[in-house]
This record gives sequence, C-alpha cells and structure tokens, in this order.
Amino acid sequence: MTCSYSIRSLRVFLLCGLISFTTQKDVPDAFRLPRSEAVDNVNPLIGNGGDSPNGSGGMIPSTSPPFAMTRWVAQTSENYVSVTPYNYTATSIHGFQATHQPAIWMGESGQVVISPGAGQVQPKFDDRGMSFTHENEVITASYYSVNLNAIEGGHILAEQSSTSRVGHLRFTFTDTRQPYILVEATRASILGSSDTHNLTYPHGSIFINPDTREISGSNPERQDFIIAPLSTPAEHWSGYFCARFDQPFTSWGVSQNNTLFDGQTSGNGTLLSGYATFSPEVVEVSVRIGVSFISVEQARKNLDIEIPDGNMLEDTAASTRSAWAEKLELIKIKGASKDQLQTFYTAFFHTLQYPYEQSEYGQYYSGYDDAVHQGVSYTGYSNWDTYRAEWAWLILFAPEKIPGMVQSMLQDYKEGGRLPMWKNIIETNIMVGSHADSLIAEAVLKGMTGFDLETAWEAVYNDATVPPVNDTTTVYFDRQENVDYEVRAGLTSVYEEKGWVADDIHSESASRTLDYSYDDFAVSVLAGLLNKSEEELFFRQRSLKNPFTIFNSLTGFMEARNASGAWAGPDNGWTEGDKWAYTFDVVHDTPGLIAHKGGNATFVEFLDKHFDGGHNDHTNEPSHHIPYLYSLAGAASKSQSRIRRIAESDYNASVNGLSGNEDCGQMSAWYLFSALGFYPVNPVSGQYVVGSPFFDEVEIQFPSFNATRLQIISEGAPSKPFVNSLTINGANIPTPLISHNQLLDGGRFEFTMSSRPQAWGSSTLCSKDNTGLTNEQDKTAQYYMAHIELR
Repeated sequence: MTCSYSIRSLRVFLLCGLISFTTQKDVPDAFRLPRSEAVDNVNPLIGNGGDSPNGSGGMIPSTSPPFAMTRWVAQTSENYVSVTPYNYTATSIHGFQATHQPAIWMGESGQVVISPGAGQVQPKFDDRGMSFTHENEVITASYYSVNLNAIEGGHILAEQSSTSRVGHLRFTFTDTRQPYILVEATRASILGSSDTHNLTYPHGSIFINPDTREISGSNPERQDFIIAPLSTPAEHWSGYFCARFDQPFTSWGVSQNNTLFDGQTSGNGTLLSGYATFSPEVVEVSVRIGVSFISVEQARKNLDIEIPDGNMLEDTAASTRSAWAEKLELIKIKGASKDQLQTFYTAFFHTLQYPYEQSEYGQYYSGYDDAVHQGVSYTGYSNWDTYRAEWAWLILFAPEKIPGMVQSMLQDYKEGGRLPMWKNIIETNIMVGSHADSLIAEAVLKGMTGFDLETAWEAVYNDATVPPVNDTTTVYFDRQENVDYEVRAGLTSVYEEKGWVADDIHSESASRTLDYSYDDFAVSVLAGLLNKSEEELFFRQRSLKNPFTIFNSLTGFMEARNASGAWAGPDNGWTEGDKWAYTFDVVHDTPGLIAHKGGNATFVEFLDKHFDGGHNDHTNEPSHHIPYLYSLAGAASKSQSRIRRIAESDYNASVNGLSGNEDCGQMSAWYLFSALGFYPVNPVSGQYVVGSPFFDEVEIQFPSFNATRLQIISEGAPSKPFVNSLTINGANIPTPLISHNQLLDGGRFEFTMSSRPQAWGSSTLCSKDNTGLTNEQDKTAQYYMAHIELR
C-alpha cells in the first residue's frame, strides 16, 4: 500500500543516484552476542532513504524483537501519516521514540519520547535537537548508539535496545552541563498528510515520583481516529508508560505548553512532558520504559517482567539479538555477495515485524468495544498488501504466531462486528476488499490450528454476504471520514446481482470487483475445508464468474462499469494501479484469464507488452505476481528473466534499497520467495509458481512441529537465471508448480541452471502452433486448475 490523500501511485527507487551508506562505527563486541552471521547481515537502514514518501521505503532502524508491541528508534522528525520518526537525510536527533506507527502511510498512536540533554531543559522539539553524523552511529537489529553534540557543549553518547514492551536506554555525558532527561507524553498531532497545520492537541498525563525514580503517564494520541468506523470510536484509548531511572533525581518538574514548572510532580493537558535532572557529577544514566495500552500499572508490570531491576543494557540487547538469530538462522545461503546477503536478511528482518503484539501477558485493550479482555491480540494488519505473500512467509517461518494472529482477527469480529481490513489499533477502512478472508482460509488450508473454526466461518461468511451500512449511497473513497465499516462496499448495489461494483456509486469499483472475486474464492476454499458444500459451490461459482463481468472484449482490458452496465472508462475505478496491472489480477483463475485473452501465445504477447511498454510498477502490490504468470502460460523462461530483472532493479543494500513502501513486509516477502525460487501467486491454492532461484545453495530449517529441513540446490544461479530442470527428492518436476506440502516435506530441490533460456516449462515459446494447447501446456493448466475443481 502506497497511498495518500492526493497521491495514489508512488515511485521511490532512485536509479540515478542511490544514497550510499556512510561508514558507521564498529559494533562493540558486547553487542555482537550471541554470534550470528545472519543477524550481522541485517542493515535496518535499508528502505529508509529519501526526504519524502516518494523517496522512502518507509522503514526505520528500530531495535526491537520480532513482532514487538513497541519499536524504539532515534527521533529525527515528529512523525505523522507519510513521515516516519527517523530519516537518513536528517542531521539532528531530538529524542528516542517508542513508536506504534506500523507503516509510513499510517498514523502514530500512544507514543512516548525520551530526550536527553544537558543544561537548560528544552521541552520544544525544535529546540532540543542535537546534531550528529552517521559516522558516529551504530545501527543493528538489536542495538543502536549515536554520539550527540550537546547543545551547551560536550557530548552525549546515547545507546538503545528494547524488548517487546520495554525500552532500555543508556546515556553517557562527557564534558556537558548538568544532565537531564525529558519524558514527552503529548505533542501537537498532525492529522492526515496534506496539511501540516491540521493539528489536534491530545490531553495526556504525567506523574513524577522522585522516591521510586519514576516518571509515568499517558498519551491518547491516535492520528488515524479521523478515519475509524463510526461505530468503533475507541473513546478511552490511550498509550501508557512508566520510565524508571537508575540515578536519583536532583530536581524535577513538568513542562506544559512549553512552560517549565519546576518542582511540580504531576500534570494533565496538552504539550505535556516531565523531566528530571541529575547531579553534575553523574556521568551515566540508564532508563527503562515500560509501555502499555491498558494502564500505567500494566506498563510498570511489563517493565518488571521484561527488564527487571539489575538488568544491564547488554543483557537486553543480547536477548533481542537472540530472538532475531532464532529466526534468521533458519535460512543459510551459499553463493551470495555481501550486498545480496544484506538485502536478503534485512528483508527477512522486515517480514517479522507485523502484525505486532497488542496483548500484554494474557489481556488486551480492544478499541472495538472500548474494554479490556482476556486473550492474545495483534494489530498492524495491512491485509490488502500482506495477503499476497507476506502471510504465506509467516506461515512458513513463524507458524507459532499464526493461531494468535487469526484468533485476534476473530476477536475483532466478535467485539466490533467485522474482520479487519487495515487495523491500526482499530479498523481504519483503508484499501479495499476483505482479505482477512484469504488470511484465514490460507491458514486453515496449510494446517494451522488453535483458533475457533466456526467463528472463522461465521466471520468470513459475514464479510461475503452482509453489506456495509448505507451501502447504496456511500462512496467510500480513500480515507473517507465519518463513515462506518467499509468492508465490501457495493456488495448489494450491483455486485450480488450483476457481478461488478458500480463505478457511478462507489470509488475504486473495478479493483473492488476483482478483489471481492478473489475473496469469494478464499471463502469457497474455507467452506470446502469445513465440508460446507453448498456454500463452497455458491462462492466458487461467483468467484469464477464475476471477474470477467468487467472484461471488455473490445479492448482486451478489465474496465470499470456503471450500474447500468455501461463502461465507465479505462482509467476509472482502480486502487493503486491501472488497467494494465488489474487485467492480470485474477490469480485464482489464471487459466480463465488466459482463455479470455485468446490462449497462451496471445497471453504471453500481452505480458510482453505490459513489461516492454513500461507498465509494470513493482513499487505497488498489484504488480507483484505478474512476472510469474508467464510460467502459467507455458513461458517459464520469460518469468525467470523478468523476476531477475525486478530483483536487480528494485532491491539492493542501499538506504534506498526498497523500490516501494515496505507495507508491513510484502515488498520484502516478494524478494525472499523469489530468491528461493518460487512464489504464492494464488495464496489459497496451496501451490507456488516456480521462478528462478538466486543463489547456489539455500538450506532451510522450517520451525514447524515436525522440524523438516529443505535444501535448494541451484549451482551457478547467480550468473545463470534460467531453469533447465527441477527435481524434488530425485523425482522430475515437469511443470513450474510445487505444493506447500512438498515444501514442508523437505528434502532436496535441485535446479539445473543455464545462462540461456531453456525449454523447461516454456513450450509456448518452443511451439510455432499458436492455436490450442500442447501436451505440456495442457498438463500445466490441469495441474493449476486442480484446486478449482469441486471435490
């Protein structure tokens, strides 16, 4: 998802001037434990470059474990929708922020900022910034440090690590004035992205207890409240914090509306901070900050559980580094350059951050009914993006998290009445489609358990059959305010009766039509798995019929239609894409799409026009599966060539190493699957389309209960992109398709690679007969269509 209030398609990759990394300080030995080559290859700066959303992958160099509730990061900017807290182009740091902003185009929620200083206390953001250089930074997945130039002279060495709910910072003051630390609770909050003067002033709280050396409080800021469904206002939402220091306070006070009140121990209101000063003889101050969505007391409990008194920063960093090593060491690579290793393992790092934990040791706050519940909960669900490949990656490499993530969505349904579309604390109505249907169906299809199947069915059936409020009169344009749940807008206006969403009634109508059709297919898959044959048949038939109700046979493209049936125009009705990208968006029935385009040969020609004409926009998700479609039309060698070109042009180990916004892991998931040699074109098929593996050898230890090991051999792959043959455990694979079960069964996948295009999977290119299917094409189509056949 790369969207704004005025910009719907962004190109962020700067081919003509990549920002290279300035040499950083070496990582201290104490922060390289446990030893892990995989973690050493993570560069959290990849995808952070640029000074605008158009020039950034939207990632930040945070130091938190996988799926952490809170990510801690150096603060160079006051973040809001389209701006992240840290940007590589900045030259000053203003504090260290506990951020809950899940993506660059989403808002911040309930953050807290820790800002060190020396001399006069500076509560204002602009006044407290301290200059730095990248040569004085250390940036890893589990530890960050920077040497800051103190405002009144001297230097402050800031060091940072964190657990899921607790930040751990250490400040060393050298040749400075009297040290102090400011804890910012609330600030002016920018709403949206188009007008930085569109501000609200959240009312927070601050409490200072010199006896316990604590500063605690609350911050109700939630920038996305303006686009939340009307029926889920989350009225009592707040972020809470408890900061505990290891040094006694010399003095303390409260800053409100940028006025200092020395000696005050509490405050409520806007632009609110608390501060403590320390003895001029103090050289080092450590602070641990527990964060909660439930209460200050819960924040304090989180602190005591995750980083109890006596733990050193080195202990915290080692724990977080161990958590990353446990995951990243699951994959070992041979035959990759240093840049490729950094690109791969940083991508792996990116995919294991979302959805993020919202529950706190058996309980969680729900904004859907504004209450605290028992159970496990997650937030940061960018489903329109992540259903494509990121979710499939999590099923493979974080299967222990999937039951909780699914159950969390089901709790959202029970408490709010709908499954999430884009959940950022609560629903935001961003993007289109009900792709939670796909996430749930794929999880069940791939053997995930630990959640209520009947509630799962009830929830996806509700998505597919119950329209939103005022369905025939609400447009539901992007980020529309003052509306209720969007879900499948247009379900009753035309879609149920005629098969398409009407462009003269709803925004993004053509994309909605195709997305709803895919979601219907996912619903049918779940129905089949649960032995609901009548519902399986109904949704299967609807999913296969409806996409082609907007196929304009005169132009050969998908096109939006009005309620009357009239064509609405080739440029209308698209979500972050165009007629080129979306004409290929029938992933659940590629053979049907090929037939509508006149067969394999003409379909391949159409793909060539798409790529050669410059229409493929990998910066946005609707294009991600397209290069793999060649393989489903008997032209696998062209898939192999296109995939390699995209990987080389849109990914690298620079600060601008992501060609589009990361979108909660989807951009990286494409690269990771492609590097291994396959991709889940249709996520609920249980199949992967074979592409072109990038490396000589990859060894994978799956973390599933049976702990299988997979070896992918593709000698010469770095310089030989074309596949001559594929065997799985010695058995020849004649078609460019493999199953999920074949992956989990493990063993040996052996590719024979070539520097020139080969006949394997490419009979369309080898045949001069452009009518009908060759035997190999027919086998590929039959194999791929097997999942569409009713049992």
